[in-house]
Amino acid sequence: MAKDKFEEIDEQVEPQEQSQQPGSEEQMNPEPIYDDKDYKGSGKLEGKVALITGGDSGIGRAVAVAYAKEGAHVAIAYLDEHEDADKTIKAVESYGVKGAKFATDISDVENCNQLIVDVISEFGQLNILVNNAGKQFPQDDFLAISPDQLMETFSTNIFSMFYLTQAAVPHLQKGDSIINTSSVTAYRGSPELIDYSSTKGAITSFTRSLSANIAEQGIRVNSVAPGPIWTPLIPATFGAEKVGKHGGETPMERRGQPSEVAPAYVYLASKDSTYVTGQAIHINGGDFISS
Repeated sequence: MAKDKFEEIDEQVEPQEQSQQPGSEEQMNPEPIYDDKDYKGSGKLEGKVALITGGDSGIGRAVAVAYAKEGAHVAIAYLDEHEDADKTIKAVESYGVKGAKFATDISDVENCNQLIVDVISEFGQLNILVNNAGKQFPQDDFLAISPDQLMETFSTNIFSMFYLTQAAVPHLQKGDSIINTSSVTAYRGSPELIDYSSTKGAITSFTRSLSANIAEQGIRVNSVAPGPIWTPLIPATFGAEKVGKHGGETPMERRGQPSEVAPAYVYLASKDSTYVTGQAIHINGGDFISS
């Protein structure tokens, strides 16, 4: 049986690692597939404005490009990966929409408040908030998880969602959407990523609870729970040997590409999902079967 493009690129991945989180897509070999040329937009998000945290690379970049294909203007927030961010904005604007980038640390509440102010000032509106930024720090020994690590993981992964969403909701209208990036680890756990998995579990509960809280406003809240996806966070987290085997334990026997995750974010942001809220879409190559 002939291999598809995703299988082919997976076979090209060699053991590699990076020294700093959340990692750089420019340093990955091969670079992830973020723009699937087989995906054709059809105007599903025409005229909407989306803000994507962690939008410089990985899943965030793929979502930004998919949104641009569907006609949305896109703002991305990122920490300090300026080259990655520039490449993302160039890709977004190649589809004829407006893009803007904001370098900021969203673990700080004031930065989150200012980010929403800046996006509204730049675009005049906000319709889609994608809470996607995240960090993870593996520890085999549970007792080695320090208070500083715990605070950094929770501040980036879940506290920022509270801050940004609280700042964004007053600007959202009926039909708008909030989409949170959870993880397969929220459902099956991870013995070496206990604090990270805990934040992803919190994101799942945050999604369910907030969806019920603001349903009467007509704002939908959902999540996407990816499995092993080839993003900068992988070589920035794990040693070279583990990176080389990443995704091989799934039933599909490969890692996923960001472009394979992005269509779920399009679905949840568009009118295709008008009766969907409080839900999680699992994209994990069969790594975990949700009940």
